[in-house]
Amino acid sequence: MSSDREHFGSRLAVILAMAGSAIGLGNIWRFPYMVGEYGGAVFILIYILCSFILALPIFLAESLIGRRSRRNAIAAMKTLAPGSRWSLFGYLSVFTPVVILSYYCIVGGWSLEYLLQSFSLGFSTFEPSGWTPLLFSTLFLAASCVVVALGVKNGIERFSKVSIPVLFVLILVIAVYAVRMPGAEKGVEYIVKPDFSRLSASTFAYALGQSFYSISLGMGIVLTYSSYVKKDENLVVSGAGTALADLLFALLAGMAIMPAVFASGLEPSSGPGLVFETLPQVFMGMGASVPWIGATVAVLFFLTLIVAAMTSSISLVEVPVAYLIENKGMKRGAACAVVFVLEWLLSLVSVFSIRAFGTVDAFSSNFLLTLGALLAILFVGWRMKKEDVRDEITNGGTTNRSLFPFLYFLIRWAAPVAVLAIFISNLVL
Repeated sequence: MSSDREHFGSRLAVILAMAGSAIGLGNIWRFPYMVGEYGGAVFILIYILCSFILALPIFLAESLIGRRSRRNAIAAMKTLAPGSRWSLFGYLSVFTPVVILSYYCIVGGWSLEYLLQSFSLGFSTFEPSGWTPLLFSTLFLAASCVVVALGVKNGIERFSKVSIPVLFVLILVIAVYAVRMPGAEKGVEYIVKPDFSRLSASTFAYALGQSFYSISLGMGIVLTYSSYVKKDENLVVSGAGTALADLLFALLAGMAIMPAVFASGLEPSSGPGLVFETLPQVFMGMGASVPWIGATVAVLFFLTLIVAAMTSSISLVEVPVAYLIENKGMKRGAACAVVFVLEWLLSLVSVFSIRAFGTVDAFSSNFLLTLGALLAILFVGWRMKKEDVRDEITNGGTTNRSLFPFLYFLIRWAAPVAVLAIFISNLVL
């Protein structure tokens, strides 16, 4: 690694940046409708287990690849496994966020459009595709690229330090209001009282897929961000902190949305349109008697959604940007411009076809992310030398020594078997 390569300034900066990549639309847009469609509280229970038993070891695997190599995703594999076919994993780790960002920026654009409509509660019929969504998604994508262009410390780190605390305050305010609504207790019960009769293979498959999507696994983000982490940073603490922050925010998001949905007598299993079709009805209902209340809650909610979307979008941009800087010798600003143009062109596929949008989303979350996570865990567990893995997890033998045997077992045996089973189930479900 060159001496002038950027890095995060502190442990807090690492956790906030990693949490920023994790806390995003996956928590507010995706998590609630997944809960609604795949079992309510029982889905949440499986999601929690997946996050700490399976997702955390994979997070560690990707982290140590990034820090060990201190390079971008493609260069990392060429550094750690020169001349091998493992370089294909590196290319997959750059390809995946490029695909995800092509439709993720569209959802960010929806959030921006709805924020503007929130001030007057003038929600129009939800139009997921067309010229208006293209305009707002372009603005959202441009804003994300600008932050990344400012650099790791001045852009990503600084944005994360401000945005993550703001996010938690906003979602907490909304959750407190939601649970106090008349009839909200049914929504609270829906997300805290498991109904095991709703447990199915789909519950496991989608809960694991959601944990990957939410914690940014299998998409090169953890690997890339970890390449900016100092050698003395405790990867286990950073990983656990990220997983905990992500889980807490997801649960708060569920508590902010589901009680309000039930209190309004609406259907919780309304799919991806839950946030953009169902919730506006909730906000307009709040404002029926006192308009400023509905408008205030709506503005707070969609502001939260935009900030969360930005934190994740920024991390998606950084993966291909890091590749262009290190492998192609481009300046950061020029690399961001190239990524902006590429993503804008790719977004045209999904912004003008909601069917294509759904296909790309499903392909990414159920196939690309799972495959990327599987390859990462196999590489660390079976290709890397055990002493190198121990060196990274224990910081050269100074910490986590008692945890290492258990973590290595999860990385080498438990996680690959589980992920492979879910990967196969995703192909046949």
